[in-house]
Amino acid sequence: MPSILIVEDETAIADTLIYALESERFTVAHFTTGSEGLNYLQASEPDLVILDIGLPDMTGLDLCREIRRFSQIPVLFLTARSSEVDQVLGLELGADDYVTKPFSPRAVVARIRAILRRGRSQNESDTTLLQHDEAKMMIQCCGQPLSLTAHEYRLLAILLSQPGRVFTREQLLEQAWHDPGSAMDRTIDAHIKSLRSKIRKHSQEAADTIQTRRGLGYTLVF
Repeated sequence: MPSILIVEDETAIADTLIYALESERFTVAHFTTGSEGLNYLQASEPDLVILDIGLPDMTGLDLCREIRRFSQIPVLFLTARSSEVDQVLGLELGADDYVTKPFSPRAVVARIRAILRRGRSQNESDTTLLQHDEAKMMIQCCGQPLSLTAHEYRLLAILLSQPGRVFTREQLLEQAWHDPGSAMDRTIDAHIKSLRSKIRKHSQEAADTIQTRRGLGYTLVF
């Protein structure tokens, strides 16, 4: 059974989520402070973390930043903050999804299942359209190697590392460029356009897996 960690200081909200999750056969651990949640994560390996942003001892954003120092566990933010700035910041820190209060517990459970399915698909290497050989630093499309520049390779490798996750342009610049300050956001757009063109020569379906999230960034969806 998948295990979920909830870090939420509002007991009523946490109890509602716990009931919904346990009804769907999830096991749940709940803590009301970021420090307790962090200690639990360092000793255990749940399948997903639900974080409230407004915690009493630290923000959920700060907690997510700490988690990303040692783990790539899926993170879902649950918060009353609904501004685009907060959503982008959460995604930049490595969150997989973002739900605003008030919410439907059943909808949250559905989002959790979707995140976990994406993770299983990645771990089981179900993707046949695009395959990454990290040892050879080569990416194939439908069994054929792609002729990529260094930056194109790094960009596609980053997207392939976490299918379904939205990467902002800033994140892609930081990870794919040795000197991010030498490039601009629109540089990412140009390289993504080139990637799609090269992939499309082998498969239109594969090219369509690189999706634009307007105002946020890019994601790879199979």
